[in-house]
Amino acid sequence: MKFLLFALLLIPALAAAGQAAKKTPPRAVTPISVLAAGDADFLAARDAFRTGDAVRLGRIAARLKNSPLEPYLAYYQLRMRLETADAATIQEFLARPDETPMIDRMRAEWLKLLGKKQRWDAFAAEYPRLLSEDTELACYALQARCRLQEGEVLHEARNLWLSGGKELPESCTPLFDAARARGIINEADVWQRVRLALEAGSMSLARQLSGKLPAKRAFPAAALDSVAADPGRYLGKAKLEKASEAQRMVALFALQRLAKQLPQLAYKRWEKIAVHFNTDEQHYFYAWLGYEAAHALDARALEWFRAAGDAPLTEQQLAWRTRAALRAQDWQEVLASIGRMQPQQQREGAWRYWRARALKALGQPDEADGIFFALSKEYNFYGLLAAEEISDASVSGITPAGYQPGKEELDAMLAQPAIQRTLALYRMDLRTDAANEWAWAVRNFDDKQLLIASEIARRNEMYDHAINTANRTVQLHDFSLRYLAPYREALRGHIQQQGLEEAWVYGLMRQESRFVTLAKSSAGASGLMQVMPATARWLARKLGMKDYRKPLARQMETNLTLGTYYMKTVLAWFDNSPVLASAAYNAGPSRARQWRGDTPLEGAIYAETIPFDETRDYVKKVMSNTVYYAQLFGQPPRSLKQRLGVITGKDAANQQPIPNEK
Repeated sequence: MKFLLFALLLIPALAAAGQAAKKTPPRAVTPISVLAAGDADFLAARDAFRTGDAVRLGRIAARLKNSPLEPYLAYYQLRMRLETADAATIQEFLARPDETPMIDRMRAEWLKLLGKKQRWDAFAAEYPRLLSEDTELACYALQARCRLQEGEVLHEARNLWLSGGKELPESCTPLFDAARARGIINEADVWQRVRLALEAGSMSLARQLSGKLPAKRAFPAAALDSVAADPGRYLGKAKLEKASEAQRMVALFALQRLAKQLPQLAYKRWEKIAVHFNTDEQHYFYAWLGYEAAHALDARALEWFRAAGDAPLTEQQLAWRTRAALRAQDWQEVLASIGRMQPQQQREGAWRYWRARALKALGQPDEADGIFFALSKEYNFYGLLAAEEISDASVSGITPAGYQPGKEELDAMLAQPAIQRTLALYRMDLRTDAANEWAWAVRNFDDKQLLIASEIARRNEMYDHAINTANRTVQLHDFSLRYLAPYREALRGHIQQQGLEEAWVYGLMRQESRFVTLAKSSAGASGLMQVMPATARWLARKLGMKDYRKPLARQMETNLTLGTYYMKTVLAWFDNSPVLASAAYNAGPSRARQWRGDTPLEGAIYAETIPFDETRDYVKKVMSNTVYYAQLFGQPPRSLKQRLGVITGKDAANQQPIPNEK
């Protein structure tokens, strides 16, 4: 029923559909209101494809030949016979004018088949048309070029070899073998990749690579297995007095794994064996110990980072060295750590903001204000904080809507088959396909087109797509689309009953579910408020819901009841700090408490130094969302910095036991 709003608009709009085609006139397209009757057919066709029933698929495809979803049916049919289809048939499909990711998906699968068969001329002709990224295909592309540019290609393969510690597709192996045979990948490179594999915890890759080293440098597989099982026990038994380079590396690997568990314990082990390692190895260990300590919010992190000397640090190590300096409020170290980052990392919003804060603290306000001014033009957590640093205003103002689409523009957008496909897929709850289709449709849109598409998504209750699309505009903005507020009537009573700030509730819901009522996380959280099953049961008992059952948590009314009550509960546990309450809602109350400092911390520093990547990003977005919602709701001005406040130290905080984790 929710799609009927635009059903009548689609019929006159179909005349404009020809504008969407690139090469040939499109097929006649069935309006979405009529297509709804074919949903069962499409789902049956999808099932037939999955089960390999080509006859059944063909019968259904004939009935839906004029549907906007016809490209999916054509893909299903061709994919089932890809290995036996002639090249002309495949090229005909790839040349279709349909704006759908299914074309590029077929192209990728065809290219993989060509690569496996080493049909390099055909591969080289088709590969430049591929739009998606794929490491397997990238290596096949290098193989195709290797015939004519062997030296250049093998040096590119070496760069790929050293790019990380994860296993790479089999299509890369011939390149690596050839580069090793030519000496382009040498013994030192193999050793470096072993180290990267161990750092990434990729034991199987480390074992494979060890076989490519000379016997004197090879890693004993049994030792790696022992470290993986119990690094502390391995270190307790290790004999390092005359250890080989490989044995020392295994010990360093064990120390790294032990540091991840408990940095202080790793350091105590290290003190007993440090003498057996050379200077570079000692610096390497201290860099990882500093990283793990910073990640654990251990006060000795900076001391250990300094002990690493000039050892090269990874992006993650530099980020956490900076965060450790923030926790210590050592602004000179903050500035120095950011200065060691590569330019690309320095351009990230977090490090631009904290660099400016460090400059300001160190008496360089003019340079700091220049950074704050540029950053203040961005609508995000750091943009808000930067704006507050250079303005007397309590908040950074929301710009008025720069563009409002009219009926004709909405009609023209609705006539595009790609938009119709998304609406249909979303209606059938094929959310991954719908998201891919929508992303493909809007990928090259300008600001006006993005706002038109966002408005269509909003009117069709595809709130996640509406928000994500409006977020992409560069110069023209509509904050009522970026910060949608559906279900206000349904929520009002819950918000009033719990005495919550509406802007914070919406700021959290926007981050939790993007207002998708049927949203479900991989961990099992469900509904608008993304309540975890165990938390829902506990909340239901607290609320006296005698007939509570797990499926009820997915119903909107129950989900809102549980979610808002939990928000009120964690807010009360944390002395009405929305920062701590937001962290607790996402990662659990015990963790939110553990992440506080020994002394009071600025709220922005607490948020920046949350060890969980997901929760750190979550808290920042919930808090900045809250500022924007407060402005849209006409609430009294209150800056982000005021909302973040000061986080009390562990000793001063309420130590009430917490009976449940989210």
